[in-house]
Amino acid sequence: MQSQEDSPYNIMSTRSTLLKRIAQQGFTGFYRNRTVSLSSIFILTITLSIITSFYLFQAVFAYTLDQVKERVDVRIYFTVDATEEQVNDIKAKLIGLPQVKEVAYISREQALSNFRDRHNGDQLTLQALDELGSNPFGASLSIQAKDPSQYEAIANSLSTGGRLLGETSNVVDKINYYQLKDSIDKLNDIIGWVNTVGFWLSIIFILMSCMIVYNTIRLAIFVFRDEIAVMKLVGASNMFIRGPFIVESVLYAVSATLLTLIAFYPATLWVAKRTVIFFEGMNINSFYLSHIFELGGILLLSGITLTVISSLLAVRKYLKI
Repeated sequence: MQSQEDSPYNIMSTRSTLLKRIAQQGFTGFYRNRTVSLSSIFILTITLSIITSFYLFQAVFAYTLDQVKERVDVRIYFTVDATEEQVNDIKAKLIGLPQVKEVAYISREQALSNFRDRHNGDQLTLQALDELGSNPFGASLSIQAKDPSQYEAIANSLSTGGRLLGETSNVVDKINYYQLKDSIDKLNDIIGWVNTVGFWLSIIFILMSCMIVYNTIRLAIFVFRDEIAVMKLVGASNMFIRGPFIVESVLYAVSATLLTLIAFYPATLWVAKRTVIFFEGMNINSFYLSHIFELGGILLLSGITLTVISSLLAVRKYLKI
């Protein structure tokens, strides 16, 4: 027969009391040992600031790279006698390609207007154009791929003997992919390089953060080694000894996360005012505020993971529990 002391209610009550005591000890230790707590929070704030800086750098670089991608395109220039129906037929086939993101049609009239705008101050060129008496420009199609690496496949479909042009190949004057090939290849190389460097930098930052936080918390635990030895002598369980340090670790993470988020608001505001010309269309402060909950979650999860794991390892290795 189950005794009253071993009833589920008493077991739950005992565990609840133990957890409350652990939490209380953790909060008490966090406040009582303010010097150690502040140093741990300071180190963790620096670590989280590095993570935040890397997060914002990645966002800015991704935006810049997208802007570059938007400016890269392949153009098909048609002969002056190409009909609008023939051009639209090729446009429809291009839109059907899985690699194509967008196809823009530039009419002969628009091409002429664009040329006049580009040479607005060059009277000699404009006079020579007027003397021709007719529009010398053919229509064109501007093709944007979903990814720069896909331009070659699109160009191959458009090349002589390609399946896409068919009988309309005679109205195509030229395709400028091969003139832009070097630039597109360089862009692909940059994207690959950035992805590789970004991956290894992330690994390095994570390892550095782990080492810094681990050594800081190990030092904090070392300060209270005598107190913990007494707790072991009087029969305190491993959970009761570890628990307060885990609670303190969570408090370190919460405090460091809040400090990091608060500090980066004026920092991004300052940077935004000085980079608005360079990053037209992107305000780093607006981006920061719109992603603050996502970033806060990443920082809090990173901070708790780093501090709790570091605490458990330090307690186990250096206190021989």
